[in-house]
Parts: sequence; C-alpha cells; structure tokens
Amino acid sequence: MSEIVIITGGSRGIGAATARLLGAKGSCVVVNHRHSQASAMEVVADVERLGGRALAVQGDVGTEADVMNLFEQTERVFGTPTGLVNNAGIVGSRKRRIEDMDVATMTEVMRVNVIGALLCAREAAKRMSTRHGGAGGVIVNVSSIGALTGSPFTFMDYAASKGAMDTFNQGMATELAAYGVRVNGVRPGLIDTDIHASAGMEDRVNKVGAKMPVGRAGSALEVAEVIAFLLSPASSYVTGTMINVSGGVR
Repeated sequence: MSEIVIITGGSRGIGAATARLLGAKGSCVVVNHRHSQASAMEVVADVERLGGRALAVQGDVGTEADVMNLFEQTERVFGTPTGLVNNAGIVGSRKRRIEDMDVATMTEVMRVNVIGALLCAREAAKRMSTRHGGAGGVIVNVSSIGALTGSPFTFMDYAASKGAMDTFNQGMATELAAYGVRVNGVRPGLIDTDIHASAGMEDRVNKVGAKMPVGRAGSALEVAEVIAFLLSPASSYVTGTMINVSGGVR
C-alpha cells in the first residue's frame, strides 16, 4: 500500500520539495495551498511524472472548515492519510523589531502557524490513532531554528510561533506514542526559498548565507530529505524529536 501524505503549504519551498521527493518514492501526496493554484498544479504534475499520485487542495489551515475539507478530500481520493507534514507558515510582511509589531500581523502569524498546525494535527490524530480505530501514522512538524534563536531584529513573532510548535510537538508525541502515531519535527535554518522575498527581503539568502557555520544557505531538498526520513520506517523508533537542519546554527 502506498503512503498517503498531506503536505500543508505544499506548493512551494520545503513543502514542494518534500512532495516531489515523496512522489519519486511512489507515495500519494496531497498538496495543500492557500492561494497558489498554478504552483500547486505544477507540483502535482511533477509528483505524477516522478511515479507518485497527487492531489491539490486549496485551503487556509488556520480555518477549521478548510482543514476539515482537506482531510475529507484526501480520504475521498486516496483513503486514510498515513502521514502529515505540518509545513504551512507565514512570516508576516517585513523585517521588524518588537516595538514595530502590530497586533494584526501577530494575530495572523499565530493563527496560521500555531492554530493551523494544531487543527491539522488534531484531524490527523483522529484518523491515524489506533485509539480511534486507525492503523497508525506519522506527523512531521516543520518548525524553525528561530524557535531557539528567537530571530531578534527580524521575525520574533514568527520565532515565537515556532517555539509553540516545538512545545506541542513534544506533547503530541507523548500523547500519541502508545497509539501508533509518531510525532517529530525539523528546525530549518536559513533555507534558499521564496519565503524571504515574500517578506520583502529578497537579498537575505545572499547576505546571510555566507555567515552560516557551513558557509552557505541550505536548500529545500536538504530539509525534505530529513522530513522523508522521519516519515519512513527507517525512523520507526524515533518520536518526540526535533532535528536541526540549520548548517550548524543552534
């Protein structure tokens, strides 16, 4: 039986790289996106070209009805999901200090990054947990090295949201371990994706990459490889763990 994996925020960056990697392994991949239909369909086409099956589902993970629809569409087309990658996240519109943060941006970051991940994890647990008649599964939470550094002078509210993800990663892992569901996470560092441009910092990768301990930014594929490992049977005795994919930043 093929793995059935939902990837939130799967139309670009780390999510898209993970979808393509899983497609090459023959998985069924559900590519969730918020606004990027064209990009999501490109990822779907790539997954199918590589040997997997794929479905694009539009939805805002911070909206309960959209999350319910995401899981319902997955079950209708492929069956019960065996994996969830909680990848969707936003950083807000621009670099800012604490005294410049507005409540609307702070609220939106928490709504998408924290509430969205919790909603998706809740629905995954309902379907995967043997306590509810499921056959088990895996949840991978995409956090950030900012959860450890705090991202001062840039995205402190984003970092705080990822700190929350680290916390519920541990809590969920403990709750679900006896019921066949493993829960782990990754903390990417500076990764070369378009999330920087979306925050108005197009040159951030070039400016900051050389300052990393390894001397460069990471790639989305390098993070995807770790996510794929955590989804796979090769990590069958791993739960409640966060793996830094940060080029030496800690």
